[in-house]
Amino acid sequence: MSNTVPLGSIEISSCKTFHHINGVPLYTARFKQVQKFHEPGLAPVAAIDGSFHINVQGEAAYQERFLATFGFYQNLSAVIDQHGWQHIRPDGSSLYARHYRWCGNFQNNTCAVQDKDNNFFHIDLKGERLYQENYRYVGDFRDGVAVVQKNNGLYSHINILGQLLHNCWFLD
Repeated sequence: MSNTVPLGSIEISSCKTFHHINGVPLYTARFKQVQKFHEPGLAPVAAIDGSFHINVQGEAAYQERFLATFGFYQNLSAVIDQHGWQHIRPDGSSLYARHYRWCGNFQNNTCAVQDKDNNFFHIDLKGERLYQENYRYVGDFRDGVAVVQKNNGLYSHINILGQLLHNCWFLD
């Protein structure tokens, strides 16, 4: 099977251990569990030796093994290892050295993360903070706006620089 397989035509088997197109397996390997393929043509899988990403031939995209792997968004995937959460590139290399308590998926060139002190904030495609403020919660950016929650439980909206869009804080 070539690398030009349309990713949208690939389905997960009913047993969730391999991928197929119209009932025809893409590869002979079987895994503990597979997830959907995402650009750049990789799917997260769980195997006996750990979690990693495979190509459409069922081959590992890199040597590293993780506790859990997730889909690629903007060519970056959240993964979990013994130190916590972080993002990797398609070759398995880390985007940054830091580990988080939790990482979201990259969208609109940004990603919500939670540090080990339970603070939420956003990072950019280089893994760098967009602003210095910490929040109890942050949502994904949509059209340059994200919802944020302060420690007092009130919500507001920020722009990509972390600046408040208005001086209104809401209960929900």
